[in-house]
Amino acid sequence: GGGGGGGGGQRVVMLEAREACSGATGRNGGHCQPMLYGSEPAVAAFELEVFEFLEKFVEEHGVDCDWASIGGVHAFLSDDMFQLAAAQAEKLQKSHPELGAQVEVVRPSDASSKYTLASLRVPTAKGVVMQKKAASLWPYKLVAFVLERLISSFPAPSFNLQTNTPATSLARAEDGTSWTITTPRGSITARTVLLATNGYTSHLLPAFADLIVPVRGQIGALLPPKPNNTAGLPARLAHTYVFAADPDFVSAARAPGAPRDDYLVQRPLPTGELIYGGGRRVARGLGVGEWRDDELEGGVAGYLRGNLAPVLDLTPPGEAVARGGEGELEASFEWTGIMGYSRDHHAWVGPVPERLGGGGPDGGLWICAGYTGHGMPAAALSAREVVRQMVRGGAVAGEGDGVTFPGEFVLSEERVGRARGLPHLTQGWETTNYTSLLGGFTLSTADGEAS
Repeated sequence: GGGGGGGGGQRVVMLEAREACSGATGRNGGHCQPMLYGSEPAVAAFELEVFEFLEKFVEEHGVDCDWASIGGVHAFLSDDMFQLAAAQAEKLQKSHPELGAQVEVVRPSDASSKYTLASLRVPTAKGVVMQKKAASLWPYKLVAFVLERLISSFPAPSFNLQTNTPATSLARAEDGTSWTITTPRGSITARTVLLATNGYTSHLLPAFADLIVPVRGQIGALLPPKPNNTAGLPARLAHTYVFAADPDFVSAARAPGAPRDDYLVQRPLPTGELIYGGGRRVARGLGVGEWRDDELEGGVAGYLRGNLAPVLDLTPPGEAVARGGEGELEASFEWTGIMGYSRDHHAWVGPVPERLGGGGPDGGLWICAGYTGHGMPAAALSAREVVRQMVRGGAVAGEGDGVTFPGEFVLSEERVGRARGLPHLTQGWETTNYTSLLGGFTLSTADGEAS
């Protein structure tokens, strides 16, 4: 909440339902990667700008969040999906060469590439699409740094962070120009309110129930195989990974019928835990509609422990025998998080229309939510855009800094109508993002977010 537009003297109250960053970003898989070859070009360009913004921010401020820009490997385990992905990448290279230069297709028998499937540790893949821009990080540490800076630079009442203060309801105030947020600790009234509620948006705005749906993701921190020389180090992965396959691909979990869309980053050595997320193909209802992040699904946990070693060569350095194809890896920790899946795959950013429970362009209620498991390369500048609109009263998107905000993210009555013409997320919509390839639609991948 806050008062008035423009100028100084702003008072901002931030309500966190639990501890700071204990849901959403604090639970995701630590994978920041723009999706370049499967998104609309405007969205791809924006996500690349967000990635570069975060990369520069971390470097300039010396943020201790384990950021490592190492590039990403998208390993396709089924041939049909790889051929579609490769075609998408090659199309981008021709139509938008500045974006296409960030993407490389690696085929099993391609002698022109400096990479091979074996050197990328995925010898059994049907092919790979590599992206130069991908990073692993500890997102909680990044958010904590920003909050600490805000608290120290703008002490209360300028910036007032209230944790363990869930918003239980939202309503127009009696004066008709403000909004009242009710919490167990009391209520707060503000002229301007921004909802960054992602998968929980419909709790406060029921009209969003068919536009942003909670989807649960699950992650395991897996211990890499120990080297034969017990004093040595485990394998160090040189890239982040996505593993994708069509519904007919039968994994170690013996679960055909839903696509595979799993993601992996590695924590620093010497422990080198493998942060592996996904497995929704074996989750109850593909995880759709699940809102609790305090429970694990045993089937998903088993899938994650048993389905990485068969597709990734985890041979420690100095050992000649490939160590892929092994059985289950041990998990040191497992957890879940709730993502906000958008009906049209894109975030919803802007003033909330009256028919969705808001007040229209000048009504004081704004939203920035619905990242569909892909918020790391989108949320930062989406948030900046919506705040600029709030302060300027709905100024032109992306005005003044060279960043073009994609129209696909803008909340409008027309977009709501188009989205509601798409399948409902709870009625058979495939929640695995690579599924879109199978239907020939534009590809939209995840960043490994359980958020």
